[in-house]
This record gives sequence, structure tokens and C-alpha cells, in this order.
Amino acid sequence: MSTAGFIAAVQRADGAIPWEPGRHADPWNHGEAAMGLAAAGHHEEARAAYDWLARTQNADGSWYAGYRDGMVTDTARDLNFTAYLAVGVRHFGLSTGDTRAAGRWWRAVEGALDFVTGHQRDGGEFPWRLGDDGKALLAGNCSIAHALANGLALADELGHAKPGWRRARERVLDAITGRPEAFEPKPHAMDWYYPVLCGARARLAPRWDEFVVPGLGVRCEHTQPWVTGGETAELALVLATRGDRNRARELLRTLDRLRHDDGSYWTGYQFENDDLWPLERTTWTAGAVLLAWAAVDGDPATTAVFGELSRGAG
Repeated sequence: MSTAGFIAAVQRADGAIPWEPGRHADPWNHGEAAMGLAAAGHHEEARAAYDWLARTQNADGSWYAGYRDGMVTDTARDLNFTAYLAVGVRHFGLSTGDTRAAGRWWRAVEGALDFVTGHQRDGGEFPWRLGDDGKALLAGNCSIAHALANGLALADELGHAKPGWRRARERVLDAITGRPEAFEPKPHAMDWYYPVLCGARARLAPRWDEFVVPGLGVRCEHTQPWVTGGETAELALVLATRGDRNRARELLRTLDRLRHDDGSYWTGYQFENDDLWPLERTTWTAGAVLLAWAAVDGDPATTAVFGELSRGAG
């Protein structure tokens, strides 16, 4: 089975893409898997995935953090999860050439980004999720800035002015580049490479050896002997969409040890113990791998959506 075939086989009849069979779905990882499907040419399955998001969206524009078998399993509302639809919808339209895609899901995108921007703090940063201890996470804020750029591109395509989104993006970019103290310190690779989505390419070189293990991939946390498929694929995606396809290809080749016969990928490898861990093969890891390979192969849609987005994008 192919990697896209694995995702399609896990997808439920209602369009939801859970982490694995019998597990929950969340809006962000569902969207990552859906983009992988679109990049691999499984357009009907990807369309069903975005239709599911549109149907399950809350009246205020948000989504809950977990769904299983048609029921809500986690009522937290994560702002980054909610924003990510804009990225997926733009990717779908560019991947398929479907000029109606932006309009089909515009109300959902607009509701989502209006909800998210309504919770921006005075300093420009966004909290991780509503109702928790108020943490702002760097990777999540970079992802929101990226989603706003793609939402603005969709708005331009449809002729809608969204000056509030533009101001929100400028403010979060200012926080990301100028106020590092606004974000919770974390040891994760995502906090190292996600700012590159916002133009901070110079961040990669100084800490490359902390996170990248030659021949094995990318550590999830720089202090742990554990490389993960998702982080390795995401770094490869960032590199490839910025022209560094050789290093991206080298990283993706390290994932062969994580690949299962059914096209899926184990989450990670603990290299001190020589163990696959945890013993799960998620659809979002598979989606990230498909997106990264699409970028390495020069896929125009993936390159446009994840590539260089100027500060005035949109």
C-alpha cells in the first residue's frame, strides 16, 4: 500500500482522519493528513476531509481539540488547530486546480481566522489554547502567522478585504522576531525550525547539530536520543520549499527505518535503546512525509503554500 493509501484507508466515511484506526482526530493533524492526500493526488478524499471540518466547526468559528466516532472527546479549543484550515484550503485549490475551492470553504476559513484573531494579546502573541494557564508557544504562533498569510491569499483571490487579519499577522510577526520572552521556552525542534516559516532562516545553522542526527533524522527534543518522523519531514519541507532540496532529500531518506510495509511510518526511533517508540503509526506523520516529498519534487502547490511568504503577503 502507498502512504496516501494508508491515510485513505484510515479515513472515516464521514471524512474525519483520526490519528490511527479507533483513535481521535484533531483539526490540525487531520489537516496535515488531508494535505498529504491532496499532494498525492487523492483529491476526493482530501475534499471529504475539508467538508468534515466545515460541518464540525463551532458556531464561533473554532473547533474542539478532539473528535472520535462522531463525538467530541476534548473540548479544549486550540487557536493553532483552528487557524490551520486556511493553509489546507489554499493547498487544496492549488493542488487540484479547483478554482471553486476557496469559495466552497471560505465561510469556514473566515470564521476560523476571525475567531483566532479575536484572541490576540496586546503584545501580538496568541495563547496556546483558551482556558489554560495562558502559555504562548513559539511554534504555534509561527503556524498561526503562516495560516494568516494563506488566509489573506484566499481573501485576495475572492476579492475580500481583511485588514484585521493583516494587522494581526504583522503584530504576531513582530512578537516572534522581537519579543522572545513572550513565548514559553521549550526544548522542541518545532521551536527551532517553525520560525523559518516566518522568514527567520538564519535560525537553522547555529543549532543544526543540536537537533539533526546524521543518518537518523531530527530529534523531537534536543536533550533526548529520540528522532521522529514528523519533525524530520517538517524540517525537510521547510528546507525544500526554500531551495535546499539536497539536504531535504537526505533527511527524508533517514525515514526508511520508520517505514512500515503498509506505507505508514512509525512515530519515532529511540536510538540509544534501538527501539521504535511510541508504537504508533499516525496519519499525520504520513501526511507530513507526503508533503515533504512533494516539496522535494518541486510540487508548485506545496512550494507556494509553505514557501517564502513576504511580510506583506496577502
